[in-house]
Order: sequence, then structure tokens, then C-alpha cells
Amino acid sequence: MMRVLNSALLQNYGRLAGVSLLSLGLGACAAPPPPAGSYDPYEPTNRVMHGINRGLDRALVRPSSKVYGSIVPQPVKTGVANFATNLDLPGDMVNGLLQGNINGFGKNLFRFAINTTLGVGGLFDPAKSFGLNQEKTDFGQTMHVWGVAEGPYVELPGLGPSTVRDVVGTAVDIAANPVSLALPSPESYYATIAKVGSKLGDRDRYSDTIDSILYESADSYAQARLLYLQNRRFELGQTGAGGGADDFIDPYAE
Repeated sequence: MMRVLNSALLQNYGRLAGVSLLSLGLGACAAPPPPAGSYDPYEPTNRVMHGINRGLDRALVRPSSKVYGSIVPQPVKTGVANFATNLDLPGDMVNGLLQGNINGFGKNLFRFAINTTLGVGGLFDPAKSFGLNQEKTDFGQTMHVWGVAEGPYVELPGLGPSTVRDVVGTAVDIAANPVSLALPSPESYYATIAKVGSKLGDRDRYSDTIDSILYESADSYAQARLLYLQNRRFELGQTGAGGGADDFIDPYAE
């Protein structure tokens, strides 16, 4: 399995990197300055989409997460979350390379190798005992490192808050996911099911916080936008202009 995944990583992301570099320009080699506030020229459309997403959460996602949280035993939920996280590691590895983050690439590589073997395909997390925590990243962060600006704020159907840069990043991560490309059917479906289960577990775990944002805020759209942009800029290490560590608000803090 490791050999197949490594082949998929090199072939697909190598081709992707070349195309992306050409399209973005080799001159953009420094991270852009932190944006000031929120740039939301599509706010009317975004608010409509936010209303649709709230309705989807109320009718489907929130009830499903409650059922998942109450029926599925905790050890199973932990195993599903571990498995889903392990599936993300090959993509994290490639993005680490594209960002020049060799240390992060190495951690994710060893973490994936240990958890895939000793951890029974990723159901368990023995790598954590070795101090090998996941270096989570994505293609949106890769583009940030390459100097691509954040762009306008957007809200996507079913996916929620984002920016134009992160929309492109999400599309690339999905289309060029090494695990999805390497695994045949029906194994690839198991991976999708595990990721859905993990997301439902997160929705149930942080139910109080998410409910307070979506259903108790005076303006849930503005609140969700604020939290997303603050947290995303914090992840990217941006400082000042409303994007620094001093401005960071963690909506999932215990």
C-alpha cells in the first residue's frame, strides 16, 4: 500500500505542482502581507448560501451528529477519527514538500508509516507516543507560502466559510488526493465513509459552540466569517491587521 501511495504522490502532485507554479508565476515567492479585516464583495450571495447551510445543518447534519454521538461507542469513534486522520497524511506530506517544510514532511511520513503498520491501518495512534503529531496542512496553505493572496471571502454549499484561495486549495486537495487515487473500489468508499463519520463526531463534540454561533448569535453570518478568517490567518502565521495571535479566538476551546 505504501508503494502505491508513494507512486501516486509523485505522479499526481508532481504534475500538479508544475501546473500550479506556471499559473501562479514563479515571481510570487514570498507570503503576502496579512489582509486588513474581511474582504467580502460577495456578501449578499454569501448570506444566501449561509442560510442554506444553516438549514442543511439544522435538518440533516446536526441530527445525524447527535445520533452518531449517542449510538457509536467512544472507542469506535476514536478509531474512525484516527483512520480518517491517517488518510490525510499523504496529502499533508506532499503539501509539506511543496512548501519546503522538510521537517513537517518527515514527521508526517514517519507518522503515516507507523500508524499504517503498527496502528492497524491507522485505527490506532502509536505514533503519538513517539512524539510524532500530525503536521496538518493543505494546498491553500501551500499557495499562501507561494505568495498567493487570500482573495475574497466566500461561503460554499455544504462546506461553509472559505476564501477564494482556499476554494482552489480545497478543489486541488480533493482532486489530487493520493489515497483516493491509489485505492480501488470499494476501499475508496471506506475512506469516504470514515471521513464523514469523523466530521459527524466533530460536529457532535463541539455541538454547544457551533450551535451558539449558528443559532444564538445576533448575526451568525458575520460571526462565522470573523471566526473563520481569524483562525485561518492564525494557522498561516499571519500577524497584525486582525490576523495575529493576539486577535485569535478559538471557537473550539474547552
